[in-house]
Amino acid sequence: MLKYIETRVTAGSRDPFTFLLASDTHLARADGRDNAMKNELAARRAPSFPDSETGYRALMERPADELIVHTGDLIDFVSEANLDAAMALSAEHDLFFAAGNHEFSQYVGEAYEDATYRAASLDKVQACFRNPIRFAVREKNGVLLVAVDNGYYLIENWQLAALRRAASLGKPILLFLHTPLYEESLAKKAMEEQGNPCSYLMGAPEELCASYPVYRRMQQTADGVTREAVRYIESEPLIKAIFAGHMHYDAECMLTPALPQFVTDVATFRTVTVE
Repeated sequence: MLKYIETRVTAGSRDPFTFLLASDTHLARADGRDNAMKNELAARRAPSFPDSETGYRALMERPADELIVHTGDLIDFVSEANLDAAMALSAEHDLFFAAGNHEFSQYVGEAYEDATYRAASLDKVQACFRNPIRFAVREKNGVLLVAVDNGYYLIENWQLAALRRAASLGKPILLFLHTPLYEESLAKKAMEEQGNPCSYLMGAPEELCASYPVYRRMQQTADGVTREAVRYIESEPLIKAIFAGHMHYDAECMLTPALPQFVTDVATFRTVTVE
């Protein structure tokens, strides 16, 4: 069952505006154009996301001129059927999209996911969306919407440079990520309440990452650029709010006294009003 949350953000908009925020739809489709492994994967993965198809249909039924922001993992893996669905949503709606890790997943967990792995499907996935899915900026009523792909728990040099250039315009920024930035209550929820072996957050302290299993430590330990990016994001006064997904639950927290972070679940739509 879909859940709706009303969220209000003060950003210094010239005129108030609203958008619909979604994340982690995890469409798991395959058809005759996809190989047997993809079809078997779809049959196996679809039950893990029982609200996926309902959520996608609800997005497709929204007014065509409504701004929809999606913070990644619209698809669960790369298949012809999933890419068709992504292309249809982007073609028929005003969609602003930030890629998640699953946008580039071939068979979900079959290989270590890094830049080389992503590159194998990046062009094909990018062709389904109107905005650049690894970094994009658009302006709405004097507010910059900035989407950054951090699905592999990293921010790259060129992305940080592009974010700084956006901020140099002197306009307020709403930042859209797939993976939330580390915050203590989110880490505790993931590891203590849910029993996960890691926090699944970007920029977790090194001492916390040291407690992760080897694979998760390799995957989620921030490099120097990423830690610099986190420091910059949390100190840049023009960044007014962060929206992310990835965690498969709803949450709100404060990264600093002035910077809220909103995490959105698989079956949740946020109606965000920006003032």
